[in-house]
Amino acid sequence: MTRIRKLFCFDYPKINKMISYLGPEEHDRFAKMIMEEPAGILNNLLPLRYKFKPESYILLEGEDILGLITVVPTIGNPYKINITRLVFKQDFYNVGKQLIEFIIARYGAKGAHCFTVYVDECHDELCTLFVEGCGFRQCSYENLWKLDNFVPQTDAVAHFRPCQNDDAKGVARLYNSELNNLYKPSMERIPQEYMEPILAGFSNCYKNRYVLDDGENIIAYLSITTVDNLNFIIDISTNNGYQFNYDEILNFAIKEISRRKTRFTAFLKHRQYAKTADTLEEYLHQRNLNCIQTQCVFVKDFYKPIKEAESALKVFLFGENSILTN
Repeated sequence: MTRIRKLFCFDYPKINKMISYLGPEEHDRFAKMIMEEPAGILNNLLPLRYKFKPESYILLEGEDILGLITVVPTIGNPYKINITRLVFKQDFYNVGKQLIEFIIARYGAKGAHCFTVYVDECHDELCTLFVEGCGFRQCSYENLWKLDNFVPQTDAVAHFRPCQNDDAKGVARLYNSELNNLYKPSMERIPQEYMEPILAGFSNCYKNRYVLDDGENIIAYLSITTVDNLNFIIDISTNNGYQFNYDEILNFAIKEISRRKTRFTAFLKHRQYAKTADTLEEYLHQRNLNCIQTQCVFVKDFYKPIKEAESALKVFLFGENSILTN
């Protein structure tokens, strides 16, 4: 008999056995997540609108753990749920499907209206699981470019200022206006997603936010995010009605990271569903930067029915920002 329940810290030995083949970095990430579960007791008691920590569930058959799924409510909009980790034994694709359906049903009943997942484009079977097996639809792609060989053509630095909560409405308006119309229904954001959360210190990531304005309107937004204080992801939203010098923007971002770390790796997020996507990609190629990852963006609205899987899938693991294989 199978059942699904929340992950507890005493499940660590069995989870540890399941992921024993992973590299030390990913293994340590799993271990940290599991050992932080006691700190999530308060989070477990809160209604969905106040949740601030990831939540994990496991599927068991008897006492054997067959799969695990982790979800993270969007900061500022917990009714948008992100699936960040999915693990199940090889060829046990139905375990993955059951876990996904469980999350959609459980959080949908609590008021969640949108579920999002990012999957590496090379994992066709996993993409099929979400699309054909669980009724998700592909919206677009997000790319990650490594800035290890970044050589700017200017020493000038863009004049960003720290983002305040009062800027949230303007930043949301900027972001939404720069979405291609095809993706707006699924990818739009609300102002609360750009506000500093009350329990920011309990978040699993650290984010610095900045804005650039023309005196009246916000014309650019920049965020720098890290989960390990070693790898930093730079995300830029700009008004396509203005001309920007990306060298100056990246100079500012790297300078800000350098203020807190002497050794780090910086990455730039490239969102293909933005109106400025082609301009930014052309710039990145001109600077001879390398795209190290392309992820498909899948979205499911709660009101859409889940489709039945048509064929067996050979998928067993989905991890944060990467797919891990045996």
